[in-house]
Amino acid sequence: MCRSIRTLRGQAPPATDEEVRAAALQYVRKVSGYRQPSRRNAAAFEAAVAAATGRLLAALEAGRGDREAGSR
Repeated sequence: MCRSIRTLRGQAPPATDEEVRAAALQYVRKVSGYRQPSRRNAAAFEAAVAAATGRLLAALEAGRGDREAGSR
């Protein structure tokens, strides 16, 4: 599942919100072990999807290797 996630940082043009959400969804599914969470866990699952990747991309500082990141 996670092998299909591609690098979003340093991409030109920047990753779309849809691409960020798709990558976050794959990550949260893998970590949680749920493809579709129960109703009881749905809020936590969606909160993780909404926060994880966007927050990470926003917090990363640009560095020397950023031009190479999009080519992987």
